[in-house]
Amino acid sequence: MKKFIHTLIAAALVAASSMALAADKEIAVIVKTANSDFWQNVKKGSNAAVGNLKGYTATFQGAASDTDLAGQVALVENAVNRKVAGIVLAPSDPDALIPAIKKAWEAKIPVVLIDSAASDAGKAYYQSFLATDNKAAGEMSAKTLIEKIGTTGKIAIMSYTAGSGSEIGRVGGFTDYIKKHSKLQIVGPFYSNSQMGTALNQTTDVLAANPDLKGIFGANEPTAIGMGRALVQSGKAGKVVAIGFDGNADLQGFVKDGTIEAIAVQSAFEMGNLGVKTVAEIVAGKKVPAFRDTGVLMVNKKNIDTPAAKNVLY
Repeated sequence: MKKFIHTLIAAALVAASSMALAADKEIAVIVKTANSDFWQNVKKGSNAAVGNLKGYTATFQGAASDTDLAGQVALVENAVNRKVAGIVLAPSDPDALIPAIKKAWEAKIPVVLIDSAASDAGKAYYQSFLATDNKAAGEMSAKTLIEKIGTTGKIAIMSYTAGSGSEIGRVGGFTDYIKKHSKLQIVGPFYSNSQMGTALNQTTDVLAANPDLKGIFGANEPTAIGMGRALVQSGKAGKVVAIGFDGNADLQGFVKDGTIEAIAVQSAFEMGNLGVKTVAEIVAGKKVPAFRDTGVLMVNKKNIDTPAAKNVLY
């Protein structure tokens, strides 16, 4: 009898262990860096999604910085090695991550890209791409700036990581629209590598070197925050028309006090939320779109308290 009971207990433990394993399929969310509110909002979205999915957990990691390509590659390779159920990835470079993405594909691990695209050489190795239409968002930012300052004069572009997929589309769209629809002279772009302090110093220097500057564009969250702080410290807040990008509390404050005219806000939450859901759909054998536009909203002092703005601000 004792042997029979022991057998039953052992069988129960094995069954419980199997159920635990079955209920613990990991979706690895790997972003450019965890050190910004934007990426933390992606994390909130991924956690919200996995909370409504049975049998999954989500982990969240980012490299030390936007330019730490080797660090991000290592995170992807580690996820492949531990045989995760799927990967949600915001690649810091369109080419550097392709070998790691290929390893996931070879291991039959689905990959969903968010925020920034891979180059055409990597298209066979991921299943879906979820992002803002960065070219359109850049054009929207340029149009807003032209509406405020006109079509002549001098403007500056404060960018972030040269060559990243989102930067190419966003700053490229902004620049092309300015050149096509105005005679504005462009100073820059200057690259902060997504370091707020660097953007602050760069913007301070640009303002000092160009006292006739009429407008300025800060192309992502830490860059726009640094830009806003430089405008305040130099006494140019409200005098140089500024357009920012993304929507954390600092940038909302700058919009409300007039330091920044408007911010183009992506839905970071939706990138994380839809990214995790899309991985689960792929694992379940469902067909998913190759591209999903997660949207952008131009937020200014007039609409910052509306439900539409509150849905994307963080």
